[in-house]
Amino acid sequence: MGKVGVGLAVGCAAAACLIAAVVVGRRVRRRRTWKRAVVVLEELDQGCGAEVGRLRQVVDAMAVEMHAGLASEGGSKLKMLLTFVDSFLNGSEKGTYYALDLGSTNFRVLRVQLGGNSSALLEHEVERKPIPQHLMTSTSEDLFDFIASSLNEFVEKEGDPELSSVKRRELGFTFSFPVKQTSVSSGILIKWTKGFSIENLVGKDVSECLEQAMSKRGLDMRVAALVNDTVGTLALGHYHDEDTVAAVIIGTGTNACYLERADAIIKSQGLLTTSGGMVINMEWGNFWSTHLPRTSYDVDLDADSPNPNDQSFEKMISGMYLGDIVRRVILRMSQESDVFGPVSSRLSVPFILRTPLMVAMHEDDSPDLREVARILNDVLEIPDVPLKVRKLVVNVCDVVTRRAARLAAAGIVGILKKIGRDGSGGVTSARIKTGSQSKIRRTVVAIEGGLYTSYSMFREYLNEAVAEILGEEVSPHVILKVTEDGSGIGAALVAASNSSPSVDSVQLL
Repeated sequence: MGKVGVGLAVGCAAAACLIAAVVVGRRVRRRRTWKRAVVVLEELDQGCGAEVGRLRQVVDAMAVEMHAGLASEGGSKLKMLLTFVDSFLNGSEKGTYYALDLGSTNFRVLRVQLGGNSSALLEHEVERKPIPQHLMTSTSEDLFDFIASSLNEFVEKEGDPELSSVKRRELGFTFSFPVKQTSVSSGILIKWTKGFSIENLVGKDVSECLEQAMSKRGLDMRVAALVNDTVGTLALGHYHDEDTVAAVIIGTGTNACYLERADAIIKSQGLLTTSGGMVINMEWGNFWSTHLPRTSYDVDLDADSPNPNDQSFEKMISGMYLGDIVRRVILRMSQESDVFGPVSSRLSVPFILRTPLMVAMHEDDSPDLREVARILNDVLEIPDVPLKVRKLVVNVCDVVTRRAARLAAAGIVGILKKIGRDGSGGVTSARIKTGSQSKIRRTVVAIEGGLYTSYSMFREYLNEAVAEILGEEVSPHVILKVTEDGSGIGAALVAASNSSPSVDSVQLL
């Protein structure tokens, strides 16, 4: 071999070594960057830890805060608001009642026919209408005139001659904004949320404003009950099953209410109710405890929100926020590794990854996770994501969802603990005596909201956690029951239970 040949051989060998070194270097860097992404997931999993011992601490904290909120105004992050609803229908009632459900950019009007049999399906008609954007920031007169006009049109469609002959109709008004209730049928608006900003209604009685608008339209209708969606859900749940003692909404937002003994409401000494109890609107989205497994992503989300240091529990468990927590984790992974390629600017857009998209990724059961790939590409502009990275994203969704569901479960058991239905004792025993023996009470919690009803993984994690916390002896006696349209039908039921002149009203002495 000549000098030229030797030189070529040496050159080729050197080039081969260089290429090998580059390939090996790339592999090493890929392993390192993959490891950094995995570390982000592991740290998230550790920070979101909600083992049963910790959940029981959250249960205890929830019960303590409930006691404090009942003891004094401002005594707890939980507002524990009086609803003045102290009794429900027994299922034998007959008649036609109306409901108006205002809680977002749409409102609904319903006509509910009670046939005197709670086991039968209720006959009801529903009409949904969007609220024009300009009315959300106009005046109370403009908003309620529009609603009253729509309600009047709905009433005029009554097909039954007997209904048309009725002079005064009874209405249940679901108003899902912060209200200080002053009676079962009236309440003062504290503040607006969900994009509404009608300043001249803040501090006014919303029922009175609606009745004035209906009167101007010549509609003889009385607001017999002013409720929020949780109270309506409890009313509907109790109508079908008298063992229903609490209701929880877990959807875009979250809240809970339950039936409390009147003598336990210390901040309202002298409260008189016919039944000896009252439904309490907890406003549990504002619950806070140091036992909650809070991460840096939660801290950042809270700081960037329009209401920092507020609604902490809601921000960890409700559909409004779960997708954005996942987005923040993916952003961190993208910043600390190159598993997603260059950092997409879309990852810095708050709430671009809505929770329904997160759910779609989490529940993608295709072999190649094609829905995960599609959402990463179309929504976050992250193309060509390898399969193992898509699996990483699914794991992030799983960790965030599992924590949310298990914390919601702890909140539910916290309510049961407060009323003595968790098997741990308390003022009211979880057991009832039958002759010389005793058995554990059957307890039903009505649940509404898409996060629970439509998200199977969330529902499974929540049900599993409730069973873990309660234990084998008690958990079979606690039933979580999906209740649909409590904010509509339930409001009409509360109106029905407060429409008779013979119904005793709640009094504050």
